[in-house]
Amino acid sequence: MIVLGIILLVIGFLTGIGILWTIGIVLAVLGAILWVLGSLGHAVGGRRHYW
Repeated sequence: MIVLGIILLVIGFLTGIGILWTIGIVLAVLGAILWVLGSLGHAVGGRRHYW
């Protein structure tokens, strides 16, 4: 999700499309939050383990 957000940020910046820029920021921030919560050991999406 973070990678997709960064890709959309770059595409939105290069093409000047504001909605891609906004969606990219939201995806990057949301991905970072989920990554931090997962690394702290919290259940993300109702799952405690990946297996």
